[in-house]
Amino acid sequence: MPGQDALARLQDAAALWSVNPATAADVIEAACDCLMAGVDSPTLRILAGVSPEKGSESDELRRWLEDALAELSLTHYREGSREGEEEALRVMARRVLAHTITPRDLASWTYSFLAWDGTPLAAELIALEDAYLYVDSVYNGHPYTGTTTADLDADVVAEARRLIGDTTVESC
Repeated sequence: MPGQDALARLQDAAALWSVNPATAADVIEAACDCLMAGVDSPTLRILAGVSPEKGSESDELRRWLEDALAELSLTHYREGSREGEEEALRVMARRVLAHTITPRDLASWTYSFLAWDGTPLAAELIALEDAYLYVDSVYNGHPYTGTTTADLDADVVAEARRLIGDTTVESC
């Protein structure tokens, strides 16, 4: 259903925005997509009309986002909240499993936006980013270690599956 897909994209964009306000334009675009898919509410229209121009867009989102999400029965995650971090992490994990980002992208994103002081759910991915950095810098492609980036990719995919509760095993 186009409306349900658009709502899911808005929910994902809002969760990601709660950890990285730089994605304000993504929330505005998702709001516009909802309107185009036939999803409508008074505050959603306002949200879709926020200028995506860099500067004040995050302030405008703060003003309207919670009400727009509530009108659509979606969850609002407060900026910097543990719940928002965990949902954003799941959004990114789903992207890995959908092959829209690479396993390394997930590990790097987690390391950059959640860090060690964030949600404990991110700890394994942060450690895997450290492992990528170690393999990249110390061994620089030389076969001095039994661990390869492909091994780390598989570990990230397994962690992504765990984060979203997917117990299927992907065959190699």
